Amino acid sequence: MRCRILHESRGRLRVHIMQPRMSFRQADILEIYLRAKPFVTAVKVFDRTGDAVIKYSGKRSEVVTALAGFSYDDEAANALVPEHSGRELDRRFEDKLIFEISKRYVSKLLIPAPVRFGLAVIKALKYVREALRCIVKGKIEVAILDATAIVVSLIRRDTKTASSVMFLLKIGELLEEWTHKRSVDDLARTMSLGVDKVWLKTADTEILVPINSVSAGDEIIVRTGGMIPLDGKVIHGEAEVNQASMTGEAMPVHKKPGSYVYAGTVVEDGSVIISVDKTSGSGKYDRIVKMIEESEKLKSEAESKAAHLADRLVPYSLGGTLLTYLLTRNATKALSILMVDFSCALKLAMPVSVISAMRESSTHGITVKGGRFLEAVAEAETIVFDKTGTLTHAEPRVAKIVTFGGCDESECLRLAACLEEHYPHSIASAVVNEAEKRGLFHEEKHSAVQYVVAHGISSSIDGEKAVIGSYHFVFEDEGAQVPEGDESKLNGLTAEYSHLFLAVGGKLAAVICIEDPLRTEAADVISGLKKLGTSKVVMMTGDSRRTAEAVAAKVGVDEFYYEVLPEDKAAFVKKEHASGRRVIMIGDGVNDSPALSEADAGIAISTGAAIAREIADITISADDLYCLLTLRKISAELMKRIHANYRAIIGFNLGLIILGAAGVLPPATSAFLHNSSTIAIGVASMRNYLKGTSKNPI
Repeated sequence: MRCRILHESRGRLRVHIMQPRMSFRQADILEIYLRAKPFVTAVKVFDRTGDAVIKYSGKRSEVVTALAGFSYDDEAANALVPEHSGRELDRRFEDKLIFEISKRYVSKLLIPAPVRFGLAVIKALKYVREALRCIVKGKIEVAILDATAIVVSLIRRDTKTASSVMFLLKIGELLEEWTHKRSVDDLARTMSLGVDKVWLKTADTEILVPINSVSAGDEIIVRTGGMIPLDGKVIHGEAEVNQASMTGEAMPVHKKPGSYVYAGTVVEDGSVIISVDKTSGSGKYDRIVKMIEESEKLKSEAESKAAHLADRLVPYSLGGTLLTYLLTRNATKALSILMVDFSCALKLAMPVSVISAMRESSTHGITVKGGRFLEAVAEAETIVFDKTGTLTHAEPRVAKIVTFGGCDESECLRLAACLEEHYPHSIASAVVNEAEKRGLFHEEKHSAVQYVVAHGISSSIDGEKAVIGSYHFVFEDEGAQVPEGDESKLNGLTAEYSHLFLAVGGKLAAVICIEDPLRTEAADVISGLKKLGTSKVVMMTGDSRRTAEAVAAKVGVDEFYYEVLPEDKAAFVKKEHASGRRVIMIGDGVNDSPALSEADAGIAISTGAAIAREIADITISADDLYCLLTLRKISAELMKRIHANYRAIIGFNLGLIILGAAGVLPPATSAFLHNSSTIAIGVASMRNYLKGTSKNPI
């Protein structure tokens, strides 16, 4: 690529790309290409001028070489360009802002005063209509303040003040919308970068493939606990599908052949084959934006109180205006009060603060669905942990396999992996990974598989029933028998492992011993949560008492419960609520879903079952549990910022009202300062909550 160096200083270059015009996408490709270079510390590309500002460490020649070797066809850079980069959004609002400012000053210079007055009257009609709507609804809101100020100014033939107020209101609305949409866009872009895999049905089997390799018309399979990754039509099977993320319906919807299903919904029970209609990426960003906008309805109590207070203060502003006029007979002083309201700043700063907290959380691998849940995390007194895949690693390992009745170890592992690979759980993954490590390929020889929540999997192979799961499921529910002479082998199994029982044809074939190593950070995280204000940390597991007791002692929980069922976890959360405590539940499996729903904030592990992630209010990265401490800190800082914004807005605007009533500030100045403070507080609310998390500074 040809470019010219416009300016340079130590560690910084400004270059101009030698081309007639640069598109938004070309600017994004160049920026991502340069940012990926290890010697580039920060970069900003300006599509309007075709310039790039590059900060670097190391040799200048490396930057020059990188620029010379750049092409817009670079596959690596193109693959990383997001569907929405924010550049187009910024340009749209920049153009709107420039247009409004230019129009304002051109009209002042070229349009005669009488005509300007007539135009001001026409523009004022919009604000009068909004005020009348409020009055008809029986509400006294900020629209009435704006309309009153404008109308009184026009009655006094004060075109300058009326025009200034309407101009500032227009600019304020534009900047508020820009600030809000940019916050939503930043968050949506962060959340839409995941890559999933899907079970693709072929002529005689099914294979796990990347979602971006699926084409319209392909057939995919989704089973109990799985998320439907793409829009399409059911062509085989039946299922109960949770569509809450799309429609808000609380109850699952029955789907059968001919029914349409949507990406992002979850199969609660059953199994379906779906003919894909829309491929990966179709509407994904838009669905996430919709989710974020819906999540803003889940306001925290502090947000709701601030918004309600803003509207309640309007009658006092009107009363203060009238009283000032009656006492001073000075319309200018009275108008200065009308120029100020508390609503704009309160209603902008609070949601932006929450969206900023959600955005920053996402940079730490945390996805949050609303302000209410951040408030719950900040104020939670009880935290409940599931054990497997949560306090322990999301990737348990197979320690050993004990066979029965002369069965072959490799064949037992092959069959177990063949059954378990269809369900997203940490123990299932351990079995599949062990088979892969041993080079055992498991062809699909079994019939349809059925998943029994919190128990196991049932299928048949070569006409014989095959089951895998817990002791209770295999022996008590399915009635499997231990081969004669192998009773002592079963009784000799050590309690240090979790056990997965495999039975074929009603006979125990193997016990797979799962080693579930504790997360090294688990004890530190639990200790940290207590230091951050959590008074009770509880562990609940379906494992035996000996296993649960050993883990509880190592991690330092206050209470632990063993051999629990899904309904037991939910019942415990209800019991804590009855005691007046706010509860967080953290889990990763289908069996954690009832408790995740019942908690004030349900937190799912990102590698867990799709239905757990769907039902949960917050999803955290599986890399480590330290992000729980980050989440707690961000939540606490969010509540502090909301309260600080509340005090700043009330204090500053009250000061403007007093100065206006005293005649110190004229109406136009009050309006300017009010709108400026609204934008300033809104922009300040976009700041990161934790130090050291700002990105790509120029």
